[in-house]
Amino acid sequence: MQFIEIGGVTLHYQLIGGPAHKPVIVFVNSLGTDFRIWRDVIVHLAGDFPIVTYDKRGHGLSDVGEAPYAMEDHVGDLEALLDHLNVKNAIICGLSVGGMIAQGLYAQRPDLVRALILCDTAHKIGTVDGWNARIATVEKDGIAAISDGVMKVWFTPAFHANRKAELDGCRNMLTRQTVAGYAGTCAALRDADYTEVAANIAVPTLCIVGDQDGSTPPELVRTTAELIPGARFEVIENAGHIPCVEQPAALIELIRNFLAELPSGERHHG
Repeated sequence: MQFIEIGGVTLHYQLIGGPAHKPVIVFVNSLGTDFRIWRDVIVHLAGDFPIVTYDKRGHGLSDVGEAPYAMEDHVGDLEALLDHLNVKNAIICGLSVGGMIAQGLYAQRPDLVRALILCDTAHKIGTVDGWNARIATVEKDGIAAISDGVMKVWFTPAFHANRKAELDGCRNMLTRQTVAGYAGTCAALRDADYTEVAANIAVPTLCIVGDQDGSTPPELVRTTAELIPGARFEVIENAGHIPCVEQPAALIELIRNFLAELPSGERHHG
């Protein structure tokens, strides 16, 4: 296992080597998960690309730090991790809040970002009242109190019916996150609005959404794609909010096709 301390917060990360001439792909996890959600995608890309993934603060094996967070805290963690690993011109693939972290990283450090893959995410997610209600619930009753509702937006009815062991495992992952880290990231989502950031993204961008995503529905993701100049929008059938778990093969195909069409060579910054 690999760990690094950044600004007093220890982050758990994984670096998988790959061909030096290929861009590094960085995977950023969603709210209430850790980087294991990317496993079925990473195992099919490992060897073809260098890969970095990590547990954002307050999640997985990473420290909680001082919660609640601002989105800039999550962005700063990723920025420092990539600087430590000497990674530049990376493909940043973020799911949900991870997609907002990806957008924020581009705004903060465009030299680190060659292209963006924004999965089941948006320029702005949810409402102030909605996030405040969720924070109040988990702080009072724990994450288990919302787990049924979360599973319904994470996964399709078919997943619930036919993949019970995986569903149970994902529920365990959710409920075993710290309340402080979960609620702290809810606050970051509540306060983040990247509408202007999205409109100024000037790297190739692929926006992906599950057709049955109940958290960031297809129309919301489409709206975000329309904000980003030249962005591509794709829908994965028979998937909810976490296609990397429910439909990894479809997600891998979209990622490979997108990467194959990227301009060769590094971008130059004026």
